[in-house]
Amino acid sequence: MGCRTASSVLAERHLHSVGMDVSWTITEVGDGSSPLLLHVPHAATLIPEAERSDLLLDDAALEAELGNLTDWFTDQLVLDALTTSGVSARVFMNNLSRLVIDPERFPDDREPMEAIGMGPVYRVTSDLRPLRRADPAERERLLDTYFFPYGRAFTEVVDETLADFGGVTILDTHSFPSLPLPYELDQAALRPGICVGTDPYHTPPELIEAAFKVFSDVPGGVAENSPFQGTYVPLRHWGKTPTVRSMMVEIRRDLYQHEPGGPVHDGYGEVVERLGQLFSALADQ
Repeated sequence: MGCRTASSVLAERHLHSVGMDVSWTITEVGDGSSPLLLHVPHAATLIPEAERSDLLLDDAALEAELGNLTDWFTDQLVLDALTTSGVSARVFMNNLSRLVIDPERFPDDREPMEAIGMGPVYRVTSDLRPLRRADPAERERLLDTYFFPYGRAFTEVVDETLADFGGVTILDTHSFPSLPLPYELDQAALRPGICVGTDPYHTPPELIEAAFKVFSDVPGGVAENSPFQGTYVPLRHWGKTPTVRSMMVEIRRDLYQHEPGGPVHDGYGEVVERLGQLFSALADQ
């Protein structure tokens, strides 16, 4: 299967965009009959020109870093899986690279990755080389410009879905490399075909059971919270609103893509089919 761009995939779909900002896109897929909210935070590679000058990497090194850290094709996987399954959902996509800001980190001392320089504003690369100079004022500017507006917009979508359905199911969609990158805190962690990230408050057993059932026989199997843990919940609701359900699905990239950063291969269709099955199961719960 050849490599396709995100724009070409969107052109193939009859999708109605209900909200858009430079930093994110909110898309309504289907007839709006589902409490499913799909989050795609790390698929983009765009770095605004104004932010590029602050990165210490030359163009070749930046391309290599994007190859390592981008969750390649997760945007396309989600859209294709929705199309094949016929499931309705809202899709919240980050339009900017995580090298601008990572919207899924905590902005304060609750974030364990801050200690190595990979909090919401990365100071180091995936192999722990300098990415930005340490500058508290610049960090605050990036948070105010990108991080906090992103979080508010996502929270608004969650609140709208809660109002419409009385509950929301967030599926936080990622991918990860088959071999650990130097920044990963646990270099010996199990790297299954599918990692299911959970939260003790926001991930009920039926979500986990659905994911394990759908992915049980993929190459490498399924594991919970390995090699990555947790799932995305807006801070306003985190640990407070039980009707906000959330689960992360991390797909090992070699199941569908030539690593690092290469085109998809024949496994792509199988991943799309399994994701569609999971969307159907979650939309019916």
